[in-house]
Amino acid sequence: MTDKINPDHYKASDKLQVIDVIEHWDLDFSRGNVAKYLLRAGEKTEEGYDNIQKEIEDLTKAGWYLQRSIDKLKNEGCE
Repeated sequence: MTDKINPDHYKASDKLQVIDVIEHWDLDFSRGNVAKYLLRAGEKTEEGYDNIQKEIEDLTKAGWYLQRSIDKLKNEGCE
């Protein structure tokens, strides 16, 4: 049975998981999601998607969160 809490697409190995990277680097929500989607891109399969579609979706999500972080920094610089 697939582990719903720690699925394989979030693991780089038996020891390292995306959450470990996020916590080690103390990433905020948006940057943590960039890491999550970037690192799982090409690793997650989902019924109804082919692998390329799913990879593109994850990379697009990573880009959305990255742009959000950039926009936040730009807005803070204008204050």
